[in-house]
Amino acid sequence: MHIYNSLSRQKEAFEPITPPHVGMYVCGPTVYSDVHLGNVRTFLTFDIVYRYLIHLGYKVRYVRNITDVGHLTGDTDYGEDKIAKKAKLENLEPMEVVQRYTNGFHDVMRLFNILSPSIEPSATGHIIEQIKMIEEILENGFAYVVNGSVYFNVKKYHESHHYGKLSGRKIEDLISNTRDLDGQDEKADSLDFALWKKSDKTHLMHWPSPWGEGFPGWHLECSAMSTKYLGPTFDIHGGGMDLKFPHHECEIAQNVGATGKDPVRYWMHGNMLTVNGRKMAKSEGNGFTPEELLTGNHQLLERGYGAMTVRFFMLQCHYASTLDFSNEALQAAEKGFKRLMTAVDTMKSIPASDSSDFDIEAWKGRCAAAMNDDFNSPILISELFEAVKLINSVKDGSLKLSSKDIEQLQYSMQAYVHDVLGLVSESSSDDALSGNLMELIIKLRAEAKERKDYATSDIIRDELVAMNVKLKDSKEGTSWEYEK
Repeated sequence: MHIYNSLSRQKEAFEPITPPHVGMYVCGPTVYSDVHLGNVRTFLTFDIVYRYLIHLGYKVRYVRNITDVGHLTGDTDYGEDKIAKKAKLENLEPMEVVQRYTNGFHDVMRLFNILSPSIEPSATGHIIEQIKMIEEILENGFAYVVNGSVYFNVKKYHESHHYGKLSGRKIEDLISNTRDLDGQDEKADSLDFALWKKSDKTHLMHWPSPWGEGFPGWHLECSAMSTKYLGPTFDIHGGGMDLKFPHHECEIAQNVGATGKDPVRYWMHGNMLTVNGRKMAKSEGNGFTPEELLTGNHQLLERGYGAMTVRFFMLQCHYASTLDFSNEALQAAEKGFKRLMTAVDTMKSIPASDSSDFDIEAWKGRCAAAMNDDFNSPILISELFEAVKLINSVKDGSLKLSSKDIEQLQYSMQAYVHDVLGLVSESSSDDALSGNLMELIIKLRAEAKERKDYATSDIIRDELVAMNVKLKDSKEGTSWEYEK
């Protein structure tokens, strides 16, 4: 197998440290807002990696964290904690915000058939480990304490290591592009970043430490938790392209600063989403949520699309390439997905012959080669459609397959379609709206009503009515039924 290695910019042979075990860490969500489509694509990417490694027989320890403290507004070392800010706005305890959005995140992952990780640790559950790592970095001379806060010394680290090797940044350019300290910044240098921040009276989330009451920096949690569960060096670390700098660059510095070892053998980064050629963003007016994509409740969408259609659509693009959303592309994906799943059903009843007109072993080799080449799902899908043509040809009698080859075809199609790509048939006609989707929509409507956002609550109800779905509110909760 070859994985695209972000450090070398080359595809390199994947040889796990202790075969057949693989350690994989993926940066999870910061749980202060609803899941966006960029999250879905990122976690779908590593769902495919996870699934394929399991398919090959590896024992995978997949760690995906929950960021529930330390991520400050503006993604800097200053400002409010994003979760604490949300808690203040909604008059909730921070952990209520964390639980609500963690539940919502899990709902969306289930909707898109994304497997749960082996371990899902949270930043607040690993404060002790983070403090210990800071102490190790201080002991090794790569950090300093100022007024109860601890900062990583980037220039000191760069004297003996390479800060910027993952992102390709040159420290000279970073220095020239940073602002001068204004006398109020307690950092020794503007390149330095926080490992621990002293908390003031307004900060809701803080813990005791050797340096006083405070909270960990955003970058630190991933270093501490990946090290705890996967060791000082592990196989794969993934996340979105936007995390490469500074988050992942800082992770490397922290790990090396604490343990003296490079933490990761292969860095993988999923690329961004665009809509009709423009970057997907709320500010652009084109940043629709998974719920909007599934219901069609967005000005740029002609209608809604099933979760498996969206999953299939995303898999038609390599994870390292930009993915562009459009109604035309989604509708084409919907047709392709239905054609694939119809063939999977048809395959179960195609007739066997004494001989074969198709080289099944060569086809199987091409499928494996596609996934072995940096998890190239688009090439795999093209090979699966070669099998679709074969299935239809055997069905209509223009080609023959032996019973042995049919057995091999059935096994491989089931393995790649269901186990590796994670595609399952979507319900049709009266069952078009799955229970999971309705559960999510009802939950979103209830939350809107709790916020007294009756406009959104009414829009959800009216859109469902337009799709012949009737909601029934009672003391026991909300139920629904599909009216023909």
